[in-house]
Amino acid sequence: MDSVSPVTLDLNKEEGHCSNGAVVFDTSFLRRQAKIPESFVWPRNERPHPLEELEVPVVDLRGLFEGDEASISRAAEASRTACVRHGFFQVINHKVDAKVSGDALDAAGDFFKLPLSTKLRARRQPGSAWGYVGAHADRFASKLPWKETLTFGYDYGGRGDGVVDYFTSKLGEGFEPMGRVYRRYCEAMKDLSLSIMELLGISLGVGREYYRQFFEDGGSIMRCNSYPPCQEPELALGTGPHCDPTALTILLQDQVGGLQVFTEGKWQAVRPVRSALVINIGDTFMALSNGRYKSCLHRAVVNSERERLSLAFFVCPRGDRVVRPPRELLLLLEEEAVPRAFPDFTWTELLEFTQTHYRADTTTLQSFARRRFLASSP
Repeated sequence: MDSVSPVTLDLNKEEGHCSNGAVVFDTSFLRRQAKIPESFVWPRNERPHPLEELEVPVVDLRGLFEGDEASISRAAEASRTACVRHGFFQVINHKVDAKVSGDALDAAGDFFKLPLSTKLRARRQPGSAWGYVGAHADRFASKLPWKETLTFGYDYGGRGDGVVDYFTSKLGEGFEPMGRVYRRYCEAMKDLSLSIMELLGISLGVGREYYRQFFEDGGSIMRCNSYPPCQEPELALGTGPHCDPTALTILLQDQVGGLQVFTEGKWQAVRPVRSALVINIGDTFMALSNGRYKSCLHRAVVNSERERLSLAFFVCPRGDRVVRPPRELLLLLEEEAVPRAFPDFTWTELLEFTQTHYRADTTTLQSFARRRFLASSP
């Protein structure tokens, strides 16, 4: 049990902090304030401003599922072009049932509307990646994101009740229906993620089975995000600039909008496409492609009128699996070796690095490799 009871949090009305010094992201309180707390104000050069839209291809997956070779070729080329340029594309005809997606977004809305004391039953514990967090204030003291998150794991090879057990053990038996909603959603995301791995394998010329098999016994980090209305959205960010250290992210979002990608030296907005899912490459897949596919900085902005909800499904390999590009990506046509972009590592090692040492950005893998090298030096 935590030393601080969720029921007795003492909110300092002037600063929006707990009595123990940690920021409490209590939306019912913050919404009534004229200004946001200083810890949520970002430096002037990092604040949002009007943008142009990023050209993000919408990839139709119907042919992949139906075995239409011409359609598969077009989808592979579209995804390859996007991944070489900035690592983002959207997919339609992905076979994820609209009711499954809708129920999952609705459940996120229901969870974040709960009293703070109820949400804090699932509060993230030190050293854990799972749980409820308001503004990541358990890890950082400044440049806080204007959001709440609930994060839990999903094991591709484990029993299906793990997600349900998480909800009931943390929040109570009354949350079993919500757990079942997310179990169904995670099952659908697992199937889709393995299909996308097939597409990426085709696009890189290593065949559709290589990456699928690599991730079949993997897992995921499932994160529900709420970005409440912010009275000073021009000063804040919903999520700060970062790269995903995982392999692949599948993002379901409502139609409010707020996702931005940094590419070609500027921030560009990604417009939501109804019924589409956003796919982006993470650091682990960038390493698996030997640097051919990009893991780009992205962030989320907020607005003053509407809550934005999103569900991020972060695809990860098995923790002890060695992340190394396939042989085909390490050879030129003349069978000459291609330099390795990154050294071998396991997903567990990279996750631990990002959780304890480093805020994920465009140099995460380089910093991780450098730290490993220094640690192994005599």
